[in-house]
Amino acid sequence: MPFDFEKLKVYQEGLNFVDAIYQMTNNFPRAEMGGITSQIRRAAASIPLNVAEGSGRSKKEFVNYIGRARASVYECVALLEIAQRQAFIGSKEQDVFYARRESLSKMLSGLVRSLQSDAC
Repeated sequence: MPFDFEKLKVYQEGLNFVDAIYQMTNNFPRAEMGGITSQIRRAAASIPLNVAEGSGRSKKEFVNYIGRARASVYECVALLEIAQRQAFIGSKEQDVFYARRESLSKMLSGLVRSLQSDAC
């Protein structure tokens, strides 16, 4: 029987985003393994991790964890921009990932709205 957070679409999409980030960063230069590769993998993984951890807290705390997850999405925006500027990814790949980050951010905002409306 799954935990409640595992049923959340934003959690599932977060895991899919992590998978895509890991696959993409496998093509980054080896010299970047301890740099941007590690940083972007951690930022991406932080998205579903914060959803999972926050779900076990009070609604108020859960909202804070969702805020952290959204901050990690924003961190991925900057990191992927850096990756493009360093020619680790092309503009087409950047566009695809940008759309995914935007979608995740909107889902997280929707979850916050839902949690806040339930508290009223």
